[in-house]
Parts: sequence; C-alpha cells; structure tokens
Amino acid sequence: MELILKIAWRNILRHKGKSLVIGVILFLGAYLMTIGNGVITGMDQGLKSNIINGFIGHMVVVSEKQKSDNVLFAIYGKTIMPIYNYPEIKKVLAGQGYIKQFVPVGKNPALILNEESDMGRSFVLGVDFEQYQKVFPDNMLLTEGRLLKGKEHGVLVPEFARKESYEFTNIWLVPEGAKVIERNLTASARENKKDLIVKDYQVFMGMNEDNTTTDVRTPVKGIIKYRALNTFWGHFMVMDIESYRQCMGYFSASEKNMPVSKYSQALLSMDSKNLDEAFDASGVVVEDKKSTPFTKIAVSAGGQAGPDSLESGAYNLVFIKLKSADGLEKKAAVLNRLFKEKNLGVRVVTWKKASGVIGSLAVIIKGLLFGFVIFLFLVAVIIIVNTLTMAALERISEIGMMRAVGAQKSFIRNMFVAETAILSGTFGTLGIVLGIVTVLIVPYFNITTQNDMVALLYGGDALRPALDMRDIILALAQLVLVTLVSVVYPVKIAKGITPLDAVTRD
Repeated sequence: MELILKIAWRNILRHKGKSLVIGVILFLGAYLMTIGNGVITGMDQGLKSNIINGFIGHMVVVSEKQKSDNVLFAIYGKTIMPIYNYPEIKKVLAGQGYIKQFVPVGKNPALILNEESDMGRSFVLGVDFEQYQKVFPDNMLLTEGRLLKGKEHGVLVPEFARKESYEFTNIWLVPEGAKVIERNLTASARENKKDLIVKDYQVFMGMNEDNTTTDVRTPVKGIIKYRALNTFWGHFMVMDIESYRQCMGYFSASEKNMPVSKYSQALLSMDSKNLDEAFDASGVVVEDKKSTPFTKIAVSAGGQAGPDSLESGAYNLVFIKLKSADGLEKKAAVLNRLFKEKNLGVRVVTWKKASGVIGSLAVIIKGLLFGFVIFLFLVAVIIIVNTLTMAALERISEIGMMRAVGAQKSFIRNMFVAETAILSGTFGTLGIVLGIVTVLIVPYFNITTQNDMVALLYGGDALRPALDMRDIILALAQLVLVTLVSVVYPVKIAKGITPLDAVTRD
C-alpha cells in the first residue's frame, strides 16, 4: 500500500494540470453540495418554524363536509365549512398526551365595502385573541396602534393587506383615532397624499357556505406585520371571533344566551321551501329535520360573551400544535379514528395539506434544490471521468511497462483509486469545510426578500441555511460516492492496457 501511495503521489505531481482540474472540480462539487444541503435544511427548518410555530400548527381540524384540504389559501369565494361542536372536540384534543396546544379559529374570505370606491377583499381570521396569542405568541409585530384586548371588537390589519387596500381603493387604514404616519406610507401613497382617503375602520361582508352574511363595521385597532412569510400571512386580517361570526352570519356566542321562543326556533330551523309554506299555513310545522340549524342564521350584533360561552359559537378550523412532529401522519390517523368513533363530524389534515399553495410549493422547491445537488453530482462525475480517462490514455506506455515488469491489474486499479482518493480527500474535504463556514456566516448578512417564491426558498423572509451532523455526513458520503463512481470507467481503461499496447504506442 505504501508503494501504491508513493506512486500515486508522484503521478499527481507529474500531471499537475489534470490533477488540478480534478481537484478544483472536487472542491467546487463538495462546496456547492454542502451549501445546497444547508439551504435545503434551512428551508425545511424555516418553513416548519414559520408555518407550524408561527401560524397554523402541525395539524388542522376541519369539518367532514369540507371537500378540499387546502383551507388556508383556497381561492377567494371558496368558503370553509363551519364547525358547531367545538366543546366536544376540545374534550378529545385535551385527552391526547402528544398534543401541546390548540386553538379554534374562524377563517373565510370577506368583501370590504366602501362608500367611495369599488369593493376590496381579504381573508379574515376570527379568534379569541388572548387564546390565539398563547398558541402563537411571537408570530406578529405591532407597527401602529395596539393589539386586541380582552373580548373587545376590532380588527388587526397586516401591512401587506393595508398596501393592497390602498392599491384597490385609494383608502389608507390607520388605527382607531390615530393619524397618518408619513414614513409608513408607500411611495405611491406618499405621492398622492393630498387625495388620500384615511379610515380607521373597515366594513366587512362575510362569505359563507349559504350566503347568510351581514355587514359589520369593525374598528381598526392596530397595524401588524408577521415576523416571517409576511407576504403570505399578510392576506389575513385578524378579527375578534364575535365580530367574525356576525360578519359571516353565524350565530354568535353572546346571542346564544338570549332567550328564543319555541315559535322562533321553529321558524329559524326551516329551510327556504318550508319557510315559504309556513306563511300560508295556520301554524308552523317543521317537516325537514335536516334543515339548516338556527345557529347558522345571521342576526344583529349582540353583547360580549363570557369566556366560557365564547367557545360555544361557530368556528371553521382548529389549529393544533404537537409536542413532537415525529409520526405526524400516525397521530393524525389516531385523531381521525377518535373523531369518527365519537361521531363529531370533523377530521384532521396535516399542515402541508392545509396550507395549500405553501405546502405544495415548499415540496416542489425542496425537490428542485435536491435536483440541483444531484445535477452537481453528475457534472462532477462526468468531468472527473473524462479527465481520468484522458490521463489513462496518455499513460499507456507507463502502464504497459508496469504490466511488463509484473504489475497486476489490481495494482493498476489501486493506483488510480489512490490518486483520485488523495485529490478527493484534499480538495473535497476543503470544499466541505469552506461550505460549512459559508453556511454559518450567511445568516449574519441578513439577506432578506419580499418575493413570495424566494421567501419559500429561504424558508422565511431571510436566507438562513443550516447544517446538522446528518448534512455533514451526507456531504462526505456524496464526496466518497463521486470518487468511487468517477474511477470506474478510467480504471477499466487502465486495466485493459497491455505491454503490447505500450510497445505499439512507442
């Protein structure tokens, strides 16, 4: 072995040009593959942190009547089916030891009505804000005004939604009772400051599954910015749950405590056909037991609900955080079985399915990044194979003479493998080390983006690649694999050289 290493090292020095080409390719390949692995891991960690911990959790409870799993970014006008039995769902979730936290929310699109201009639109997230913040405590930053307090009525408008509102309607939103802060105006709004329409409220008309919605005037309490993926989450205005229910035409929790006569309940329980017939009859008769429940009929705004009764109203989703993401699909299957056994009329979907476009694009981008790493692998192999093959052909005389004095094919093979291994160990390892250093340094440059697609590539608004021990082991394995695959064909050429080939070449 010592002799083989000496000969290999001598040959590397004798053929400096080709050795340098192979070394540089190995260095660049190892360097870029390490960075690629770091970007993939950073993206994966960033998305999990910014989606799971920052907005949606690991799993989402939806109604069994909900046809699409994409409940976050369904197209405008596509409504999410309501859930009316959250207290029963809560009991099941609270009994699962692997669940860390959960919070019910309302989510549907809404039209924004304006006297001065065309209608705007937005997604609306209805929450008990205190409970919501316990599950997602650091997902938003306040830029103007204040956050919602207690059970008060109001809406928090993301900067992104305010910008869109201005572009569609020429209306600039400010917190209730506040003035315009000029430095926060967009460039276009600053140019048109004289014609700017300033409002501290929004009039929402919800969009639900049966169009029984009402118009709700809601004061703007604050302007917010989501800490990450702001261009995605910026489509969601955060509203108190009672205003949300009134907007969507759901029976609110505060109104559930109001007495309703048997006669009124019968009327509210009828479908449209039976309701028309009732006015022609001497009494009220409910024939269709499967008609729309009275809790879904739109009503006028009521008082505030107490903390216990608030949960008895309608929701659309329940966001769930787990103690560990391990075995996510199995845990979802367990919950689905429990919900089915208790006949609760709901099911669970994982965050990737529930987040729709984000989950789909994240998988695609991750696949593209992995494909890029494979491409680098193949390019490195092709260039090294070509260079080593040319080196073998140029050394026909040398190899032929070695065979003539008794060198076995195995000796020739080991010599080529040793040469490539020395170059790979030197240049490849250097590439991995510099790749690791680059991955560690990049986050300090705070490279940010406002582009949605690039934000997904970053795993958030800033590029933060990351490496763990598995990534380093993977980079080393990729380097070893490149080395072994690269020498297969050149070794075959070298082993086929005979003493006669050397004489003929001379």
